[in-house]
Amino acid sequence: MNKQITLDLHYLERLAELYPSIAKASTEIINLESILRLPKGTEHFITDIHGEYEAFSHVLRNGSGSVKKKIDEVFGHTFSEKSKQALATLIYYPQEKIAQIKKTEKNMDDWYRITLYRLIEVCKQTSSKYTRSKVRKALPEDFAFVIEELITEKPEVLNKEEYYNTIIDAIIDTGRGEPFVIALSYLIQRLVVDHLHILGDIYDRGPSPDRIMDRLMSYHSLDIQWGNHDILWMGAAAGSLACIATVVRICSRYGNLDILEDSYGINMLPLATFAMETYGNDPCTEFHSKGGPSIDQIQATMNEKMHKAISIIQFKLEGQLIKRRRSFDMDDRLLLDKIDYEKGTIRIDGKEYELLDKNFPTVDPKDPYKLSPIEKMIMDKLQTAFLHCDKLHSHMNFLLNKGSLYLVYNNNLLYHGCMPLDENGKLLSVNIYGKKYAGKKLYQELEAHVRKAFFAVDEKERDKGRDILWYIWSGPKSPLFGKTKMATFERYFLAEKETHEEKKNPYYKLIDNAAVMDNILGEFGLDKHAHIVNGHVPVKQKKGESPVKCGGKVLVIDGGFSKAYQGTTGIAGYTLIYNSYGMRLVAHKPFTSTEDAIDRETDIHSEKISVMLAPHRMYVADTDTGKKLQERIEELKELLTAYRSGLIAER
Repeated sequence: MNKQITLDLHYLERLAELYPSIAKASTEIINLESILRLPKGTEHFITDIHGEYEAFSHVLRNGSGSVKKKIDEVFGHTFSEKSKQALATLIYYPQEKIAQIKKTEKNMDDWYRITLYRLIEVCKQTSSKYTRSKVRKALPEDFAFVIEELITEKPEVLNKEEYYNTIIDAIIDTGRGEPFVIALSYLIQRLVVDHLHILGDIYDRGPSPDRIMDRLMSYHSLDIQWGNHDILWMGAAAGSLACIATVVRICSRYGNLDILEDSYGINMLPLATFAMETYGNDPCTEFHSKGGPSIDQIQATMNEKMHKAISIIQFKLEGQLIKRRRSFDMDDRLLLDKIDYEKGTIRIDGKEYELLDKNFPTVDPKDPYKLSPIEKMIMDKLQTAFLHCDKLHSHMNFLLNKGSLYLVYNNNLLYHGCMPLDENGKLLSVNIYGKKYAGKKLYQELEAHVRKAFFAVDEKERDKGRDILWYIWSGPKSPLFGKTKMATFERYFLAEKETHEEKKNPYYKLIDNAAVMDNILGEFGLDKHAHIVNGHVPVKQKKGESPVKCGGKVLVIDGGFSKAYQGTTGIAGYTLIYNSYGMRLVAHKPFTSTEDAIDRETDIHSEKISVMLAPHRMYVADTDTGKKLQERIEELKELLTAYRSGLIAER
């Protein structure tokens, strides 16, 4: 017996431990074959959430219109639009809606009876594409048996109406109508989407990224492609001083320092004290907050001074990092040593500009990138706080466990930003610590360093990982940043708009070139019929821009979840639904509030764009999961052959 046969036999023997008889192996083959013939589960794609928890939560609850679609399928024209919307709102917010209904409904028992029948019908429809086993796992523990009885066809019961009526009456008579309605509503939410894809940028700008992370951690099935803002927070959690300073600056810029203090327990008092002492007489005109909650003048003044203080610290720390990592090729971002501190000017690319803000009390012109002793003390305290925040590290570990820089899933290539290309559309070669990488290998190398920042035993490897996290955030050849420079300094200190320009990677200019996009797909082992799905750059719908690029080959689904972008985009984000019938994009209107959604029964999905209609209804057999199941079926058939030939004995 040669080595290969021995290895195959060894594997079959391990498989036999799971399926120790012909009967058990045969039963599993039958089970798997039946799963292959079920309709493909619905995938839900969301990107660039940017801390907007309420809008995100609503889109998650309604499945970007998937819940309403199921209601339409069940009730069609037998229900008015108003009645269908009322039922949808109940499914999205069951506790809140029931509390509201109780105030006006005189006979709640009748309401529960009617509502339960309606929810059961919707539940039957949403569960029909899953095996009983999968549905059973999704059932709430308290009502699992009863719900299974109500949504499962029972041919052996002659009088089905009486059987179901008896169960419903028992639910109401025992006072369990309300919790049962709530349980069915959440079950429908759970079943309407099989798998969730988050294509990055959970963090920054909006007020509640921590709540979004808590929600994602309880979600039944998902993956995450890291965005540049997520990478920044990961860098901060790993202890990168440049990333920490940038996180604090962005929270300050958007009036969201509460995220750090209240959500993650990171003390901002040392920075606040230093800022008031150092910039107390400085108007900090260029450091007003953008957006954020309304605050009084005293808080606003404090925030502006903290904003400037941490910005100067950030520029110093970035300069130190750029000097330490010359291979990053970012010397053009060394700007503090280009300032004439007496004249209040800076020389960039041979041209002199006057600074809007000329007060740099903590900068030593002879050594401009050196932190002052107090600045160093502040950063040491912040680093300790970021490194030892349990809640933050719980969230970051989840990002590491569920996340990656890219993902190939069901013939779609998912990533947040772009594939770095040269002007000719060729994969751009990027220097990472002395070696050059392009395409898929670039993503893999960068991701390996991200994980080293958290898990490497060698401290030098951890340091390299921390610095790469900052490079991915702002490096000119980073696939998540995708621009020649991050002009943060120029936007604060220079009036001249030409200095603010951040030229995009050629990827964005070539995104409608089918040959270039096909080459990217081929780089990841996909054919020309596959799709690229990414976010990162808001789609300006109000200017006529479409999220559908390259004839549907590329889908850019960032349309402005963040309120900071909505004035530019004209909408509040795109999401993508990929079900057994094909793909459709959903453009969302700005979300007003959860209270408004409940009281007025409004929904925020607005315009649906069909991207791809499948030539036939897709089944599990057409998915990546189906391929794995088919492989297991073939292995089990080999096991059956081994049993029947006597090579392996049944147990």
